[in-house]
Amino acid sequence: QVQLVESGGGLVQSGGSLRLSCAASETIFSFRAMGWFRQAPGKQRQLVALINSGGTPDYADSVKGRFAIFRDNAKNTMYLAMSSLKPEDTAVYYCYLLVGINPTWGQGTQVTVSS
Repeated sequence: QVQLVESGGGLVQSGGSLRLSCAASETIFSFRAMGWFRQAPGKQRQLVALINSGGTPDYADSVKGRFAIFRDNAKNTMYLAMSSLKPEDTAVYYCYLLVGINPTWGQGTQVTVSS
């Protein structure tokens, strides 16, 4: 089964930028959806950004205009470029891949935005 490894999280000041990476252990030839979720302490995991099989991205309203999801197929890597970060963006960010029925999750990377 493919494995996903996130990187790029860290501590950033409000208004700053980060780019998260999600590297797959093998080439993904086809998929139903891939994207990013996040989970803040005491809250449920929520969708941040998603790419469907047609390549169309979709974003949570709270990140539209600030975050961008994209892929580098040659590197088997998906990215989440985050800008104008806010303290409420603080969470563990997980990458997500749906090929068949059951999704695959990465281990998560912490993003902390200080005010």
